[in-house]
Amino acid sequence: MKLLLIEDEKELALSIQKYLTDKDFVCEWVVNAKTAIDKISIYAYDCILLDLMLPDGNGFEILKELKDQNKTEGIIIISAKETLETRIEGFNLGADDYLTKPFHLSELLVRVQALIRRKNFKGSNIVSFNEIHIDILSKAVKVNNNKIDITKKEIDLLLYLIGNENRVLSKSAIAEHLSGDMADMLDNHDFVYAHIKNLKKKLNDAGSGDYIKSVYGLGYKWKNE
Repeated sequence: MKLLLIEDEKELALSIQKYLTDKDFVCEWVVNAKTAIDKISIYAYDCILLDLMLPDGNGFEILKELKDQNKTEGIIIISAKETLETRIEGFNLGADDYLTKPFHLSELLVRVQALIRRKNFKGSNIVSFNEIHIDILSKAVKVNNNKIDITKKEIDLLLYLIGNENRVLSKSAIAEHLSGDMADMLDNHDFVYAHIKNLKKKLNDAGSGDYIKSVYGLGYKWKNE
């Protein structure tokens, strides 16, 4: 899962980024509104963590930009500024949750996980597709009730594919989802092919249907047989 952290307080931002990275999220970090708007204009995220007080503006401007671009990312405001008016304005502009500083990182994690479940998987910890069952919290995958040996990257890829059923996903979109903006620094996206190939083999060996389809010249999509 890929997150964007918009926070100018360096010490807090680094602690959030490390904590969420250790929990298997790809967490990009920016310190100002301009860079944040540049990022959200180019990339898609599962969740955005948004501070309201930024050196070159405020988080409400970013919320308005997200709304203008018809973006669907989940948004959690993280701010020391909490009044009834700011909470109402934030929610009216499209924020999904509001967490007041200071907060425990464990609570932030729970809220991020809950928001992603609501947005992508109808609020459930278990994602099911025919004979495939994925436990999001324990990072376990079963096919026909038999647990399979699968990496965390492969689980993330599997959830991304299922969450975008019948949509063609380009190699670059998959690369960005798995690696964040680091994908831009790679000479090619051959690692996407390797992850797709390994995931298909593990699912097929366990008796799963062949749901991952190659779309020539475009990328891949998850399609029910």
